[in-house]
Amino acid sequence: MSSLYNRSAWFEGQGLWPHVPETEWRDWTWQLKNRLTTVEQMERHMTLTSEEKEGCRLSNHKLALAITPYFFNLIDRDDPDCPIRRQVIPRGEEMNVSQEEMLDSLGEDAHSPVPGLVHRYPDRVLFLVTDRCAAYCRYCTRSRLVSNAQDYNFHPEYEQALRYIEAHPEVRDVLLSGGDPLLLSDKKLDHLLGRLRAIPHVEFIRIGSRIPVFLPQRITPDLCEIFKKHGPVWMSIHVNHPRECTAELREACEKLAFAGVPLGNQSVLLRGVNDGVEVMKELVHRLLQMRVRPYYLYQMDLITGGSHFKVDVRKGLEIIRALRGYTTGYAVPQYVIDAPGGGGKVPINPEYVEKITDEEVVFRNYEGRRYHYPLASTPVPRTPSPADTPVVLPVELFQ
Repeated sequence: MSSLYNRSAWFEGQGLWPHVPETEWRDWTWQLKNRLTTVEQMERHMTLTSEEKEGCRLSNHKLALAITPYFFNLIDRDDPDCPIRRQVIPRGEEMNVSQEEMLDSLGEDAHSPVPGLVHRYPDRVLFLVTDRCAAYCRYCTRSRLVSNAQDYNFHPEYEQALRYIEAHPEVRDVLLSGGDPLLLSDKKLDHLLGRLRAIPHVEFIRIGSRIPVFLPQRITPDLCEIFKKHGPVWMSIHVNHPRECTAELREACEKLAFAGVPLGNQSVLLRGVNDGVEVMKELVHRLLQMRVRPYYLYQMDLITGGSHFKVDVRKGLEIIRALRGYTTGYAVPQYVIDAPGGGGKVPINPEYVEKITDEEVVFRNYEGRRYHYPLASTPVPRTPSPADTPVVLPVELFQ
């Protein structure tokens, strides 16, 4: 298999919209205007399962349905278990809510001092700048908020949030999220980044976005100039499966990287999508080829209606164990659970340390072999040897 998917393999060959001129296809506003948002639109292009039909009809009570034509072309329309399909096409299972699931699974509302701002960690804030996305992931942590399907009525208060950041000198790190910040116009992004850069104690600006994956056409030269102007702006994208690593995504990531935007990836461990060693290994290798560092692998949050995506934590540990030592360390993401109720991200790692005493650490390597590392040592007296005698070089050597 080639390292990256070729556009012609799915657009000109098996893809839809072949009649659309290249200029329109590459126009991100055309992609947004032509998103698939109804059962009827979907059924013009594929046969939905009964579970999918039910999910599409009920979706607007939980989270809106929207898929860009670009991303829809990545779906295997003949495979009900296609990993791309599972991520964006609703299923009736979303209406099954278990006892441990929560609307606000991360307790963000309880840590929100002003509308649209979450201050959970001491030195950083989450700035929610919009409730809209180019397409909607069916496992979305903020499904209560994005698309307003649940009448959350979220309205970002930019000025209040900026004033809060200005008044709190401990805030050195601001993460722009939502919704997807890259759906804002260039003018709004330029203004927002400029305001943040003008705050002396803000050292670190980040953006969390799935736009490069759903809508790579959005990464325009003008947008890249804004990032250059206000940089460095760090960005975490969100890729879950190797099939999402298209030539278009690679091109978008290169544009961002050349604009001085450091790139990381945050994946969510999802049943039927990426819950296997080989698929995850292929994903992280492709990401590195696109200048993207695998950053986090998330255990899925306890969102309402998400149980059909949930993977056993032991499976996640198995995946990390199969990566560590068997591929470059740059390719190994940190596996984390975002603690329910607002406890923050907690690293979850395979157990390599067997014991720690005053004298040593006993641990196993990636192959399971045991090693000992001494913590305290007693100096051993040594008899001086001729080699300990300093050598005096003639002064003329230095003239």
